[in-house]
Amino acid sequence: MQDIRNIAIIAHVDHGKTTLVDEIIKQAKIFRDNQEMHECFLDSNDIERERGITILAKNISVNYKGCKINIIDTPGHSDFGGQVERVLVWVDGVLLLVDSAEGPLPQTRFVLDKALKLNLKPVVIINKIDRPDARPDEVLGKVFDLFIDLNASEEQLDFPILYASGRNGWATEDLKNGARDSILPLMDAILKYIPAAPCREGAVQLQVTTLDYNDYVGRIGIGRVHRGTLRLGEPLVMIKRDGATRPIQLKQLFTFEGIERKSVNEIRCGDICALVGVENIDISDTIASAAEPEKMPPIAIDEPTLSMMFRVNDSPFFGKEGKYISSRHIRERLLKEAERDVALRVEETGSDSFNVSGRGVLHISILIENMRREGYELTVSQPHVITKMIDGKLNEPIEMLSIDVPDGYAGKVIELVGARRGEMVGMETHISRQLIQFYIPTRGLIGLRSKIMTATAGEAIMSHLFDHYEPFKGDIPQRINGVLVSMASGKSIAYALDALQQRGTFFIDVGVECYEGMIVGEHCKEGDIEVNVQRTKKLSNMRAAGSDEKMKIAPPRQISLEEALEYIADDEYVEVTPQNIRLRKKYLTEMERKKMRYAKAAKAEG
Repeated sequence: MQDIRNIAIIAHVDHGKTTLVDEIIKQAKIFRDNQEMHECFLDSNDIERERGITILAKNISVNYKGCKINIIDTPGHSDFGGQVERVLVWVDGVLLLVDSAEGPLPQTRFVLDKALKLNLKPVVIINKIDRPDARPDEVLGKVFDLFIDLNASEEQLDFPILYASGRNGWATEDLKNGARDSILPLMDAILKYIPAAPCREGAVQLQVTTLDYNDYVGRIGIGRVHRGTLRLGEPLVMIKRDGATRPIQLKQLFTFEGIERKSVNEIRCGDICALVGVENIDISDTIASAAEPEKMPPIAIDEPTLSMMFRVNDSPFFGKEGKYISSRHIRERLLKEAERDVALRVEETGSDSFNVSGRGVLHISILIENMRREGYELTVSQPHVITKMIDGKLNEPIEMLSIDVPDGYAGKVIELVGARRGEMVGMETHISRQLIQFYIPTRGLIGLRSKIMTATAGEAIMSHLFDHYEPFKGDIPQRINGVLVSMASGKSIAYALDALQQRGTFFIDVGVECYEGMIVGEHCKEGDIEVNVQRTKKLSNMRAAGSDEKMKIAPPRQISLEEALEYIADDEYVEVTPQNIRLRKKYLTEMERKKMRYAKAAKAEG
């Protein structure tokens, strides 16, 4: 019988989890010498590579000193907290990574709180010791304070500490005298401090916590065997979240070896495996023995805080760029995603619209980005926070916001957050930077990042995490400037853009196809105005020498998907296609917009 250790690596975003796993893969010799291994190996999908963040939890296994160690790399961004909550039920211990300069940040608190409540054994790793502004002793004190804040038990407070540099591939328990040449002291610490997976005898029991999909075999359930031994050919049942039971027959069983899956006939208690051949298998389902079917408690997931409306694209460019354009296609794709991501909620609100709720703008925008890359075409509304009625009062979600800025910009940041009903609750100085903490309504965060980045010349490091609900804080100022709306259809003309430059900043370049009601730029004042970007120069006999050569058009302002979602007002949509991201008005013609304004004014008066 081989010893099994199941551990998850948890940390705030960009504190070095995936880089540390890279070094474990290298030094455990999972790859042959002639195989090439790229950086951040587990960040395998395109969006993870482009953005440099982990979005999906993934696992590998390492054999070390006769022991099988299952290592799970988790996302660090709070919007993907649902991934972390699910996989923590697999493990018996966690490696808590903390940056040696930044210290514990909001997501560190979130993941540690979940781990302590599940009574998992923590091992603290102070990472990035090679940073010039590292302050390991201070950071260790802050980690200890965080454990106390989260009501850790005496046993949990007695956590082992390691110091590491994931990028340089070493870890040590002794910062002053320890050798700095290998990651193996970390592996030894895992064997020493993380308890072995308990071997519970009896009828088999497994809970599905992650789903995978394969075009040939369909949906694949991944989970940990909590009791007994799971064997191919054994009579089994699947117990759904609502208690419904039906018999199943497994076609294949896979265990994780290194970065690959190996087909086996049985999986013993404590190991993590993948199940093939179970139709409609879902997250939180229990796979149990047919002789003694016993359901496991469902996985608890925190509620979503933001929602957006997904609609069929009804612009004049409908169907020109996308492959999947109907409400049926969008519905199937959203329901498929909701099965895979338990932190996402999808409700049908009409024949061609869906209300999609998630943890934050990034959480939902990653889904939209994946959909457009797959060939979907749709329009998305402005994000709205999900409010609750508590004791007869309207309550809204409040987030803990941390902003790390250079000293000179601290005043501007406090002013910007204060204008959005943020309350400062802490401020600490670290060399030439300030770490400022606020409580702020989730509404106040929409569109704040771009303003903070502009005000701090891109030097701010911003992170936030849902904390609690509080009574509604009142109005928050939204976008001050109006927009430039195209009044006709056709390609934008250089002559027209040059003449309109004083009106504001353009989002489009010369020669871009536009339609009536499309937003082509930001107005320099309040209020929207209609502009004619298709206006051409009259070919009269009058000529001014060299006037065409003097035309200097400023480059357009590029807007990413997240920025577009945070930028739009309540009467606007983001049109998303595989080739373009466009902003547009809900009502495309000026006549329709006037009618709606009058109807709204009449309703307010009545």
